[in-house]
Amino acid sequence: MSFVDLLRRAKINDKEARTAILEMYQPMLLKESILDGVFDEDLYQELCVTLLQCVDRFQIH
Repeated sequence: MSFVDLLRRAKINDKEARTAILEMYQPMLLKESILDGVFDEDLYQELCVTLLQCVDRFQIH
């Protein structure tokens, strides 16, 4: 499945597609959740929520 297809499915709230996108970006989300050498779980959760909000807002033509 292409990323565009995955994104389309995620936009219609397909849980498997949304999970797949989160898993795809997990390494970056984890890396960006480390502040002063310490993992911040709240920041990680906020980044995950923000990513899913971006998926919802992204326009596909």
